[in-house]
Formats: sequence, structure tokens, C-alpha cells
Amino acid sequence: QVQLVESGGGLVQPGGSLNLTCTASGGSLADIWSMAWFRQVPGNERALVAAVTNGGSIDYADAVKGRFRISRDNTKNKVFLQMNSLKAEDTAVYYCSIASAYWGQGTQVTVSS
Repeated sequence: QVQLVESGGGLVQPGGSLNLTCTASGGSLADIWSMAWFRQVPGNERALVAAVTNGGSIDYADAVKGRFRISRDNTKNKVFLQMNSLKAEDTAVYYCSIASAYWGQGTQVTVSS
């Protein structure tokens, strides 16, 4: 069974950048068509942030288009989320996911001055 571990979260000022990493173990990402990042704030459901397929198809939530970039490196079993021009409303716990069925433990991102 594939396990996912997120890292790279933290506290950043508005306008700053963070790079999140999702590391998979117990399986090969080369066998997994779609990988995604979600985020969740207390009281809300998890919401899709970005997704990337092995075919190169990428989708972003409207709120992050032009600011976030998702990528994957199957040789390293990693998925990345580069976040630029961060806003206070990006504050959330960020989760890596496979088909909304497998989840990591999440990493907190806080955007605050």
C-alpha cells in the first residue's frame, strides 16, 4: 500500500513562496496516473488545489492559477507544489492525495505578517 508524506510547510509572509514535497513509498508513482494536492481549513471540506497526470495534464483551482505550479518526478517518487505570491487565504493544511483515496498526514501552511 502506498504511503504519502508531505513536507515543506511553514510560516511565510504574504507575497512569499513555499515549496511542498510529497514523498511516496510502498509503490511507484509511475504506476499512478493522477496525483493531486488538496488543502483544508478548519470547518471546511478539503478542496482540490492542483492535479497532475502521467500524461502531462495539469489542472489548478482558479484561486491558485498563475501562482502555484505542480510537478512530479516519478524517478524520485515525489510530487511537488511550488507556491508563489502567497496570500493569507492560502493558509491551510495541505495534503497530497492519490485519487482522493490515499492521503498523507498533511503539512501546515500559514501565510501571515
